[in-house]
Amino acid sequence: MTRLLSDPVWESKIFDGEWVRGSADDRIVVEPATGKQLTTVGMATPDDVAAAATKATAAQKDWAARPYTERAAVLRRAGQLFEQYADEIGEWVIREAGSIPAKAGLETHTAAEECYNAAALAAHPVGEVLRSEQPRLSFSRRVPVGTVGVIAPFNFPIILSIRAVAPALALGNSVILKPDPRTAICGGVVLARIFEEAGLPAGVFSMLPGGADAGEAIVVHPSVRVIAFTGSTRAGRAVGELAGRHLKRAHLELGGNNALIVMDDVDLEKAASVGAFGSFMHQGQICMTTGRQLVHESIAADYTALLAEHADKLPVGDPFTGQVALGPIIDAKQRDHIHSLVNGSIAAGAKLAAGGTYEDLFYRPTVLADTPLTAPAFADEVFGPVAPVTSFATVEQAVAIANDSEYGLSLGILTSDAMRGLELAQQIPTGLVHINDQTVGDEAVIPFGGMASSGNGGRVGGIGANLDAFTETQWVTAQSALPVYPF
Repeated sequence: MTRLLSDPVWESKIFDGEWVRGSADDRIVVEPATGKQLTTVGMATPDDVAAAATKATAAQKDWAARPYTERAAVLRRAGQLFEQYADEIGEWVIREAGSIPAKAGLETHTAAEECYNAAALAAHPVGEVLRSEQPRLSFSRRVPVGTVGVIAPFNFPIILSIRAVAPALALGNSVILKPDPRTAICGGVVLARIFEEAGLPAGVFSMLPGGADAGEAIVVHPSVRVIAFTGSTRAGRAVGELAGRHLKRAHLELGGNNALIVMDDVDLEKAASVGAFGSFMHQGQICMTTGRQLVHESIAADYTALLAEHADKLPVGDPFTGQVALGPIIDAKQRDHIHSLVNGSIAAGAKLAAGGTYEDLFYRPTVLADTPLTAPAFADEVFGPVAPVTSFATVEQAVAIANDSEYGLSLGILTSDAMRGLELAQQIPTGLVHINDQTVGDEAVIPFGGMASSGNGGRVGGIGANLDAFTETQWVTAQSALPVYPF
């Protein structure tokens, strides 16, 4: 069986080919679990962005003019290729992003679903007939925005790229993707090769691994009309400000410090398992991670003890060579940030119930008991495998604690009374709510986005949200004869 990334032609393209651009210094792609060099990529410069944007503008017009069936066929083929090469792609996700195999499988599965849903989107009606006071035909139609810039992070490198790339392409746009350089292969080169094999015309898609200067160049280039950014709130504010200055739409999916509310009527063992998954999946490096566990005071001690047991049992190590539950943190800078928040929280009065230690980039899943609301690991987004637990006495207090955050991305509520959970959720503004589940969850068919510092309300996912994100609405009138004006 042929491999997606072993073709010698691809090897030459990794620096200066049709899909992958980079004229600056090469960057080493490192396996975080071992520190080994996997490959190198050329880092894109603002000049590379300008060249890609010029090609994208020229190629987009022909791409948008093609029958929707042709665009849909490319997206369907891309979905099939994600399935066909799932094992090979998954290996890169494991080694480059530090993911366990199940998480890598989730990425390739979701990528295929995103492509299939985008293929269906290409055939969706894109207008409506409108009433008019005049004797004329009046209608609105959706037209492509032109070129879409996608800036994606390292943690879910495929999903957080393809969920914007696929619908944007399906609707007739060209795309410039800037993946995080730490995951430039699985989050960038993989997509480039998939769409190349799927038959996407040259110039419609460009992949440029680069730093902040390349990202800024994408945002400000006149040909790029919409930005889809996923990343930290700090970086998102800068992107949003820059896009606003240039009168562009920016769809910002940013950080979160998500609450899981555990009511007093739950099955404790099951609840602790749910809470452990929400806080520890992919080493807690997810914007939807359960960052604050709010537990009713009558069960808080027992719940915390069970949560700590789960944490202590979870194996941590190299996901490529062993069966583990948690892999490595992406790099030493992030690991040290996590550790400083844990130590700061202990100094603030939290009790270490599990974890709190690391070896190389492997950070043990950590449980903090009796965590003060002002402790750094409770008040801030950790982006690591840390579960701060605090207790509440009344529903009103739980609501107040959950709302005491600048973020509004995801919320989980565990209770034996689902309607009680829904009533509680109505009092806590968030973009996502999961009754009787933890906070991490996404599907290709749902509109995704957060409120407040978790995003600007712009969403991708689902037909309506994708149409809003990647098209402009144009009003058209037509009449059979010229009107007569009193001029």
